[in-house]
Amino acid sequence: MPSPAAAIAHKTYAQPRAYDSKSFAEPLSSARPAHRWTEEADTRTPTEVVARLGVVASYARNAEIFGEDQPAENLYIVLSGAVRICKLLGDGRRQIETFCLPGDVFGWEMTGRHRFSAEAVSECKIVRVKRSILFSRASDDAELAHALWALTAAELGRAQDHLLVLGRKTAQERVATFLLDMAERAGAGQGPNGVEVTLPMSRQDIADFLGLTIETVSRTLTHLEEISAIALPSSRRVVLRDGATLKRLNS
Repeated sequence: MPSPAAAIAHKTYAQPRAYDSKSFAEPLSSARPAHRWTEEADTRTPTEVVARLGVVASYARNAEIFGEDQPAENLYIVLSGAVRICKLLGDGRRQIETFCLPGDVFGWEMTGRHRFSAEAVSECKIVRVKRSILFSRASDDAELAHALWALTAAELGRAQDHLLVLGRKTAQERVATFLLDMAERAGAGQGPNGVEVTLPMSRQDIADFLGLTIETVSRTLTHLEEISAIALPSSRRVVLRDGATLKRLNS
């Protein structure tokens, strides 16, 4: 079964589609009946519901998608590649708040400006959706309003999980949790020696995400390899060989 991001790219964006804001000038109540959302009536994911209102843009590796304190005019959905949401601290250190993978939504803001920056970890294709269009449509479209609620709840859940990792877990537990999370989110498949994960981000990125130094991340990965919990065919490829050990560290 294709991933939600693959479904969006295939079904909705085989040809990039631009939406003219004039098409939303007329109130929806007069243009068409408000959609009444039910789980049985529509099998589209919340991401697909939002993505149908946007346009596709491509970003090169390490390109800035938006910067800290820039106007927050869009919501973004990852179709391919990976994105890091980060902030440069006053002392020069960088904190990565999250990594966004295909199907993830980012750019949520309570105010009109971004509190973090967004950068492409690798070459990316991203759907940009105007916030003004989302807000005007959601007031009359129950399906869209429900989708926005579901995506907001998912983002809050990820933030809460990451807070727990940073606040209560050891370095080894943080790395194990990260690897299991990446395998699950990327839909990693079972290989002959275990679950194979290709990490789009560098070890420095991982360190800045987990609140560790790059040396600690490297030592921890080496230790997990020595106890046969993982294998490291290359710096970006990880094979999860002993899921029970990793899950015990993640508990």
